[in-house]
Amino acid sequence: MALPIDPIIFDILTWLFILPGAVLLIIGGIGMITMPDVFARMHPAGVIDTLGCELILVGLMFQAGLSIVTIKLALILAFIFFTSPTATHALARACLNSGVTPKVDEEKSAALSRGGRP
Repeated sequence: MALPIDPIIFDILTWLFILPGAVLLIIGGIGMITMPDVFARMHPAGVIDTLGCELILVGLMFQAGLSIVTIKLALILAFIFFTSPTATHALARACLNSGVTPKVDEEKSAALSRGGRP
């Protein structure tokens, strides 16, 4: 016999995943705007957005319950988990191959190459 679980618990779990996911997506969007070049912008796009989408999908899985929708959401989660970093890497490689160079602060780079702190 299955244990009766109050639906409010699923609602709370849903919001405990969706809210941080939405906040991470907003922070990732702000981070993409404030970064100086395409390579620095790939970090919030590849990491923060992936985690934000996954948190939202897990929250939606709690809301959907045990159904075919949950399986579909899990497949979407796995797809995003594997393709987002791969796409970010492919984009970075394409930028390097097309001649786009990362912006480097020469002062900090020289300090790091001497073993010092920036």
